[in-house]
Amino acid sequence: MPVVVTVLIVVIGFVLVFSAAWLWQLRTQNAGMVDPVWAAALGAAALFIGACATGAAVNRACVAAGGVLWGARLARHLWRRNHGKPEDRRYRAFRERWGTRAARNMFGFFQLQALISALLAVAFLVPAYAPDAASPLSIAAFIAIWLIAVAGEAAADRQLKRFAADPAQRGKTCREGWWRYSRHPNYFFECVHWVAYAVLSIELPWGWATLAPPVLMAWLLLKVSGIPILEAHLATTRDGYRDYMRTTSALIPWPRKTCVNTRRTSR
Repeated sequence: MPVVVTVLIVVIGFVLVFSAAWLWQLRTQNAGMVDPVWAAALGAAALFIGACATGAAVNRACVAAGGVLWGARLARHLWRRNHGKPEDRRYRAFRERWGTRAARNMFGFFQLQALISALLAVAFLVPAYAPDAASPLSIAAFIAIWLIAVAGEAAADRQLKRFAADPAQRGKTCREGWWRYSRHPNYFFECVHWVAYAVLSIELPWGWATLAPPVLMAWLLLKVSGIPILEAHLATTRDGYRDYMRTTSALIPWPRKTCVNTRRTSR
């Protein structure tokens, strides 16, 4: 299938999926289900692109398998986390801020997710349409990075879920496992997942374009809808979270700071 046709189908698919998700939240007044829809839609896009593209078979297999397995795991986790629960505080804050314009603005927000998904899908399109197969080294690096990313994100999700399920930890800050070294290790490994496709594609035509998805993901999580909104809430509701912010890396797992209050002496 020509790349233009594939791109058109993928973009239209994203628009329709997120429009349906918007109608769903309009009925339920809960926008939190956009998260699993996002992961599932991107996983489906990876499978479609891998099946319909005209590039080297090994590249298409990496894209299809990597994208659909990542998307299925994340969508399942997010569905189980959000289904039947109150609306995520991020979306509730949007709804309260927008007031009577919430329905219209939420539609725009959901279509923004469609646009972001289309931009992230560049990571699938470039290798899947490259006529030359990625080198064995690139493929091996892709598999290694993908495994680290998905396993790391799954581990961080399990650790936080286990911590939150313990009644003795209610209102406290999770510092178990990966959360001891990063305030958002799940976000970190999510960014690493997108790096895997850049490593797969870097020697291929247009390979430089696959650097955009991990950068976009990191920017969104660090500056827009991820960490800023979440931490504004956690800092006021979680015991010890402000100290956690002072001593623990925001994204990249790193040893904790042991001295946070130092004074400079002027000469």
